[in-house]
Amino acid sequence: MIIIEPPIRQLLVEDAVNTFPDECCGFLFGREETDGTRVIIDILVVDNSKQGDKRRRFEISPLDYMTAEQHALDHDWTLLGVYHSHPNHPAIPSEHDRVAAQPYFSYLIISVLNNEIITLRSWLLNEEQQFEEEKIIDYQFT
Repeated sequence: MIIIEPPIRQLLVEDAVNTFPDECCGFLFGREETDGTRVIIDILVVDNSKQGDKRRRFEISPLDYMTAEQHALDHDWTLLGVYHSHPNHPAIPSEHDRVAAQPYFSYLIISVLNNEIITLRSWLLNEEQQFEEEKIIDYQFT
């Protein structure tokens, strides 16, 4: 389970909408509770460094990964995962997403249809290297 509070959700939505029709991307920071619940405290927006068509793929530069790791250390947070958008596509990981994924990370995908947010979904790799959906608790709607 992953908890996203309204201010963080708003930052994710703004990045996805502002980057549309290209894919946005960035990092998720926070803490993991003893029961495994992940609490997102902050995000770090990064540029999609993919060469060519950014509407269907994203890439994060090695320098941005190092910056994210340092950001986590500086704030005593855990780097919990990566987020990106799927412009005009559902928030379901592609095969490309699965192959590029790392164990442990949460992969939050924001579906944007015609510049409007449709849904946010989060995914984790299981032991068979397949994605399983991670339940999102979004306090904006409670």
